[in-house]
Amino acid sequence: MRFNAPLEGGGAEEKRPTARVLSPEHGGATSGYSGDNMIEGTLIIGAGAIGLSLGWRLLQRGEPVTILERGEAARQASWAATGLLSSVPEFGQQADTGYLLGRESLALYPEFASELEQASGVALDFRQDGALALAVSEEELHELRHYQEYLAGQNLPVAWLAREQVREREPAVVGSVWGALHRHRDCQIDARRLGAALKAVFLKSGGILQERCEVTEIRLAERGPPTVLAGGREWSARRLVLAAGSWSGLIPALADALGPLVRPVKGQVLALTMPRADFVRCPMRTPHIHITPKDDSRLFIGATVEEAGFNTDIVAGAVAELIRNAVRAVPGVAAMAIREMWCGFRPRSRDGVPIAGELEMPGLYLATGNFRHGILHTPAMARLMCELILDGRKPELLHLLAPARFFS
Repeated sequence: MRFNAPLEGGGAEEKRPTARVLSPEHGGATSGYSGDNMIEGTLIIGAGAIGLSLGWRLLQRGEPVTILERGEAARQASWAATGLLSSVPEFGQQADTGYLLGRESLALYPEFASELEQASGVALDFRQDGALALAVSEEELHELRHYQEYLAGQNLPVAWLAREQVREREPAVVGSVWGALHRHRDCQIDARRLGAALKAVFLKSGGILQERCEVTEIRLAERGPPTVLAGGREWSARRLVLAAGSWSGLIPALADALGPLVRPVKGQVLALTMPRADFVRCPMRTPHIHITPKDDSRLFIGATVEEAGFNTDIVAGAVAELIRNAVRAVPGVAAMAIREMWCGFRPRSRDGVPIAGELEMPGLYLATGNFRHGILHTPAMARLMCELILDGRKPELLHLLAPARFFS
């Protein structure tokens, strides 16, 4: 089993645009800090969905953008995500600032996805079919009723489905299902295709992407822009955006200056092969897992939530638990072939709320800490950060997300 790679026979290799390498004659430098180190426009660290989408939006406004990525673009948390886009808080969670960001971002998604598909030529499998929150025991039924009351109090639209209505909507759901909530505003997207599309449009729009270029240090200066050491070279720009996900907290100078603002939370995920593409019709959730069907007959089951650092092991017990919980909701899962297993690292901030905004050091921005909702937050994070960087616009939501909250 290869980490983040399909099982043999699990699918065709995805075609990826070749990254453009920034050479010294195009604004790079090999040693020493001087004006020759400066690159034009904005420098972004991290080519996940948020870094790429922000870069694309900046390029659309005429701002030159260079992105440094420690591995391959959109191959970390963005690649690992199941792509479920939820408009309501999850089981047992309250509506917080992250929910407000998610609600705003979900409203942007239809237009965002359409624009991105047209610009990239990549079909994103964006669906607006809603999702089911299932109860597969009497105890979960009571919890789900309380959850329904909470959502009603927040004016969040859901509809109760009795057992027979659930089975009519989803014939694969049999056995112990007791009832469900239909969250009709929930959507989904293929996160891997999203990453491929964002990489394609970023390069097509004139962006410069340096892959396999790990940032080892950021030198903060009292005057002038910070200097970034990456790939054995130095880089500097008027504006620097740190959008490196779970790796945002590992850069020495920033870690010393800011403290542990972000940490990785591991999630293990399975992809199974359904007997036909519509065997499961829409995404489903229980208190323990979510199940997300894709248009190529893949069925994603995820995900664990583990404080395990950057450990990449796929653990037998975790896989068994995911399958056990999936079979409780969809018994047919037991007969499906395992197509792929992987894990990813979600960036969780110290208070669980995303971080977006400018630090006290002028020209240094953070866009990270989106935890389990990075794909959901992508359109709004890109718009908010683009308008902040180029226009200085700071709506109330951005004030709530600002990193200043950790230093007050």
